[in-house]
Amino acid sequence: MNTSHNSRLVQQTHFIGVLVPDTLTAILQQCRDWMNTKYGCRSGYGTPIHITLVPPFHLGERFSDDAVCAAVKNAAQVWLQSGKKLTCCVDGFGTFSGRTVFAYVKPSAEWEMLRDIVFNELIKKCPGTVRKDVRPFQPHLTVANRDIPDGAAASALEHFAELSLNDSFRTDNITAFVRNNGKWLIESSVSI
Repeated sequence: MNTSHNSRLVQQTHFIGVLVPDTLTAILQQCRDWMNTKYGCRSGYGTPIHITLVPPFHLGERFSDDAVCAAVKNAAQVWLQSGKKLTCCVDGFGTFSGRTVFAYVKPSAEWEMLRDIVFNELIKKCPGTVRKDVRPFQPHLTVANRDIPDGAAASALEHFAELSLNDSFRTDNITAFVRNNGKWLIESSVSI
């Protein structure tokens, strides 16, 4: 094991997302369990079911958890002042290049707006911490990633198609997560 290489890796400490209702969480947790039983996938188990707005990042020592929580609170206020509402529509499953299996969330201008508000408030509170992703924003609910065996994603999509997943709910939170002992925990959740 090359410890000099590993010591240079920066640990991701935080991310910001949206939690989903317990009923949908239960369905997607069963999907994670199936991926684990069938293919040995363990990648999703350290993270609550969520839609990512700001992907995992490293929060340097010059910033605190309180700064991330303040950014989430400010983002919620900006969102509420906009008067916008966001209905999350989940419809079936998809994959990113066979490396990630997810429940598909229908993209919308509101998702883009919410993501941009959260990102902007975070960089105000913690400048230089994150960079905006240049790829188009695709909200999704990860079932498995990183440890999916080659070819398993197609089989998983066939299996999950039988669930006929189709759900919608009002998005009602912005949530900051923090890594603690290898698991992602809820640091702060603010209603929107």
